[in-house]
Amino acid sequence: MKRLFGIGILALMTTTVGADGSASVDAANAFTRLRTLAGEWDATLADGETAHLSVELVAAGSALLERETGGNRPVMTTMYHRDGDRVLLTHYCMAGNQPRMQARTFDAAKNELTFDFVDATNMPNAAAGHMHSLVIRFIDADHVETTWQFFENNKPTMTEKARYTRAAR
Repeated sequence: MKRLFGIGILALMTTTVGADGSASVDAANAFTRLRTLAGEWDATLADGETAHLSVELVAAGSALLERETGGNRPVMTTMYHRDGDRVLLTHYCMAGNQPRMQARTFDAAKNELTFDFVDATNMPNAAAGHMHSLVIRFIDADHVETTWQFFENNKPTMTEKARYTRAAR
């Protein structure tokens, strides 16, 4: 498993710059790396509450379903999938909307995959509160860190950071 983890990291380290100057991520390798998150994960959040992620490959391995539970929050889900040369996520949020984000960069030095806001459904206007970005830092095969950024009135208003440990199998 650890050997596959290392191969996945090396394969994902390629971030290219498109003709328009924007960074793009090798979608096949990025999604392959995300697939290694399948399993159960636990974290203690900054406020002392616990969180649990259940991550499952679905749709014949073409999508990754993440289910977040814990604390006094409602269950939230995030779906990751490829769309041609992109990796997208849709976050089904307790805010009642569904932001979509695209993988934009992979920082090889930090092992970080960054997703940025594309659009959202069920959002009454652009200023409505919504998750706007996600950074996933792959620490090793059994540890991952996530940083979600919430925007409201077109500016960041909250950051939620969690360090997850793979639950015993």
